Amino acid sequence: MTLIGSYLKSCRELSRFCSRDGWIDSDSLRFTIIMEIGNEIIVDIEFDELLMAGSGNLAGRVTCRGQMHLFTDRFGHVIRAEVL
Repeated sequence: MTLIGSYLKSCRELSRFCSRDGWIDSDSLRFTIIMEIGNEIIVDIEFDELLMAGSGNLAGRVTCRGQMHLFTDRFGHVIRAEVL
């Protein structure tokens, strides 16, 4: 797994792309780098939001999409992220 993938699987900014206050299925996370200039990276992100029923069972999935602007250090670790 890449450093960006590892960061995205645990960043809380992804919750801003959720539309129904569900849970992020990090196993469904996919991203594409659309621009990279120096230590700045723009990524397209897609993942499934898990919707839960009142009983705690899975009630459905919704595909969520968005873009983020990532800033990395000289080793490629993400040090800051902004939702676009």
